[in-house]
Amino acid sequence: MELKPTPPRDARSRYLNKKQTHVTEKTIYNYDTALTRFIGFLDSEGTADMRDVTSDTIARFEEWRLESVKPITARNDMRTIRNFIQFCESIQAVPVGLHELIQITNVKQEDEICDDVLLREEAVQILDQLDKYQYASLRHVTLLLLWKCGMRIGGLRALDVGDFDEGRPAVQIRHRPETGTPLKRKQNSERDVLIRPDTADVVADFIRNRRPDVTDDHDREPLIATDYGRASRTTITKHVYLSTSPCFSNGGTCPFNEDPSDCRATQWGHASKCPGSVSPHALRRGYVTAARNAGQPKDVTGDRVNMSGSILDKHYDKGTHDEKAERRKGYLRDI
Repeated sequence: MELKPTPPRDARSRYLNKKQTHVTEKTIYNYDTALTRFIGFLDSEGTADMRDVTSDTIARFEEWRLESVKPITARNDMRTIRNFIQFCESIQAVPVGLHELIQITNVKQEDEICDDVLLREEAVQILDQLDKYQYASLRHVTLLLLWKCGMRIGGLRALDVGDFDEGRPAVQIRHRPETGTPLKRKQNSERDVLIRPDTADVVADFIRNRRPDVTDDHDREPLIATDYGRASRTTITKHVYLSTSPCFSNGGTCPFNEDPSDCRATQWGHASKCPGSVSPHALRRGYVTAARNAGQPKDVTGDRVNMSGSILDKHYDKGTHDEKAERRKGYLRDI
């Protein structure tokens, strides 16, 4: 089979266009980021045609990535590259079978599992501070729903005002890709999440008194709204980083010997630089761990947060050995 001349950027565009039919915008972004790095590497080597890409080229790219990133990041890049090369085989841009020569970066188990987690005690302290000083604010509702529901950012962003059922009370998470709010697992991520009445009271007060009267670009009424419409993932993330900085919830005392009045990490957009702040996903891990420690069954927790039992065990349940032993205690029988 004769190979066709194909510039790497053209191959990338065709690959992403094909993927757009069945994956989320965030996944497309991740693919594009990895491929942009790969094409930049090809440019640096003077490779202007996919026909000149060999397994050795790809192995050198992996070596180059490992000079600046952790193995787990390189592994994710290599998975994307292998899938991309397989697509290139289908359009006769590279030899058939090239993708089979690509070896995915090995990762130690301890490096594969992220331990970034917000403990229940920390979450309670943060929510108490928000309840006292920023009641029913966008930040309060954001942290409250992320913690109480253990949901992903995508699920939180997808909520409209009409998805809040004050009577039950519950929030209804729906996949609406045609209007800008896809869910990670599409229809499989759709679910209703029951919430406590006190949580519902905060959400209701936010809607009635503090939520901006705005619609998004699709004339929907976003629940998590700013003056400009539906809150972005970046905005939500910034609220979480600021709220989880230790000096926010412990009376202004910095455990890292910084002066909060002069610390750049206390400013909007810079809180991620604080070594004590955590990302939104740490709340999801924290909720799962706290729910399991409280005796909530694994399948109930998994259904609530839209997660399989194996993923829950491997990546999200951060209970200590003592905590896990206590969970089993009530099931012990004298045999």
